[in-house]
Amino acid sequence: MKKNLLLLLIALLPLATQAQGKAINEDGKKIDKEKLEGKDYLPEVHGTIRSKYEYQTEMGAGRFEVRNARISLTGNILPSVAYKAEIDLSDEGEIKMLDAYARIFPLKGLTVTAGQMRVPFTIDAHRSPHQQYFANRSFIAKQVGNVRDVGLTLGYKLPTDMPVSIEAGLYNGSGLTNQKVWHKEVNYSAKAEMFLTKGLNLTLSVQAIQPEDIRMQSYDIGAYYESGRFHIEGEYLYKTYSKNAFDDVQSVDAFINYDLPLKNGPFTKMSFLARYDMMTDQSDAKTTDETTGALVTTDYKRQRLTGGITFSLSKAFRTDLRLNFEKYFYAKHSIAKESEQDKVVLELMVRF
Repeated sequence: MKKNLLLLLIALLPLATQAQGKAINEDGKKIDKEKLEGKDYLPEVHGTIRSKYEYQTEMGAGRFEVRNARISLTGNILPSVAYKAEIDLSDEGEIKMLDAYARIFPLKGLTVTAGQMRVPFTIDAHRSPHQQYFANRSFIAKQVGNVRDVGLTLGYKLPTDMPVSIEAGLYNGSGLTNQKVWHKEVNYSAKAEMFLTKGLNLTLSVQAIQPEDIRMQSYDIGAYYESGRFHIEGEYLYKTYSKNAFDDVQSVDAFINYDLPLKNGPFTKMSFLARYDMMTDQSDAKTTDETTGALVTTDYKRQRLTGGITFSLSKAFRTDLRLNFEKYFYAKHSIAKESEQDKVVLELMVRF
């Protein structure tokens, strides 16, 4: 499978040398070339601020936190060449460079992206902070399927009546801060999205990474349905480890969101949300026991129920005030981290 994916990427790369006549921006939309030569040629600045307060009921203690303070620059330097640079000034108190890539649109429906980016894998893990429905991400999005890496991604929208888009890429597999390491193994990720009918999306993903000696192979299937005021979503992820170094990992994320429009007051809508997610014991494939050298559990088996209400100042994710309650259920052998226990979360998210 690794060889087939590599051959596919090599076969598509020559297409990047063929220039196309129509200008396309980073979102794949056509651009007026005359506008591109004027003000629209300048970079766009976007940002996301997420501030929250959490009260952990087990400890009877609380904390304030700036979860994200992201700033990004996006733009087009040529009719078919785009770029993005994004930095988080406060990712739980740390400064992190997130996205730094160039993207070209050589043919209609085809994109070639090179640099540092979130790899194409899963539904929930691929959401930006301002697109999330809950104050805290699902286990799939945070622990099990969260990968941002350096590499090359090809994307293609099939010219079919049913909207289908495919993304596939090759990556270092060693994360963002360890880019000088040479790799003999191919690390890849691929994702296909299909809109089977109006409002119904099906997403299939596969991924293989090898941070050190052990290779991890992950498979994900997810779907969501949007109708009127409802958004219903479900996702399942399965991960294996080479050499039987660790037990297989399974994770589930399922939630429902209902929007209630508000006519009076400062808010335009109120959303009611409920989520169930779970994961089995997981290892990051890097942390080992000092005595035996075997992989150790970095995230323990647990289940979680989350209920929440969100007040929004716009229909899209622009300014949201979220109130969530998370209830955790651990297996007997599991060790609960302080941040992964029952808690109330109040969050204010602003996107500009």
